Amino acid sequence: SALSALKSIDYRYFVAGGVCAATSHGITTPVDVVKTKMQARPEVYDRGMTRAFLSILKTDGPSALLGGLGPTVVGYGIEGAMKFGVYEVMKPVFKNLLDFVMSKLANGSTKDLTAAAYIAASVVAGAVASVLLCPMESARIRMVTDDEYANKSLMSALPALVKEDGVGSLFDGLWAMLSKQVPYTMAKQVSFDIVAGMLYAFLGSRSTGAPATAEGGNKAVTDELKWIVSVTSAFVASLFACVFSQPGDMILTETYKGGGGGGSSASASASEKKSFLGVVKSIHDRGGLSAFFTGTGARIVHVGLIITSQLVIYDLVKQALGLPATGSH
Repeated sequence: SALSALKSIDYRYFVAGGVCAATSHGITTPVDVVKTKMQARPEVYDRGMTRAFLSILKTDGPSALLGGLGPTVVGYGIEGAMKFGVYEVMKPVFKNLLDFVMSKLANGSTKDLTAAAYIAASVVAGAVASVLLCPMESARIRMVTDDEYANKSLMSALPALVKEDGVGSLFDGLWAMLSKQVPYTMAKQVSFDIVAGMLYAFLGSRSTGAPATAEGGNKAVTDELKWIVSVTSAFVASLFACVFSQPGDMILTETYKGGGGGGSSASASASEKKSFLGVVKSIHDRGGLSAFFTGTGARIVHVGLIITSQLVIYDLVKQALGLPATGSH
């Protein structure tokens, strides 16, 4: 039942999620800095990712490429633990719940609702992660886009934000965060699960001459092939996640960005206090629908590196902790 599934929470998923998210987001911080600056100041960084990278390096120095590293590692470590952990916990809960509802509505129907359960679990996981990530992301974006915060650490940036606008300001961008994290989580987690399962089924049937099952075909897949499955599935998941969450990522940056180079605190505050719909309208007014995809090239590189490394690390840590690889069971 759904209740028994909740009682059997395995904390190894939370550990694996925290490790993989903190590591993958930490090592891609320089790419994230370039992407964020391109989104926050498109009039300055309007000549592509490579030129933006060189411009930042020349103008602000190498250390600028590590802007927001602290809140990135801490924030995404917590966010990853909850996102992956809640997702894995909620999958059987929603599967049992949907099966129960369907059996009542359709007189014992055995229709497979696995994909629907995965989607529902990912929405819940993305929402939980959004709430936890909000304060860290607000600090990170201000540290990257606002010169007054450029030299602050996580421990000094958060109190400064609270002093400037109050504790509630750390969650001003919650709707923006949800608009990014829910599609991102849904596309990433569900596509990774489904693609990995399809690849294991295919490889298992090729090895045994029969369709792969949890007890049979998948056991024929070697460790080398498991590595290929993890990397391939992670890469596909990164493309889905980037496309689905790009508008939300743009909204998030616009919501939290400061006054920029030489900008006043007043202008930064005005930007932060703009409503969710106001932010959406301001982006649309700048360039229509295409404005929501500013910095997409940099983000494809960024998200591709993050998700591919993150999901591969997640699978490796899971297996090291005694859990099966994604899609292999």
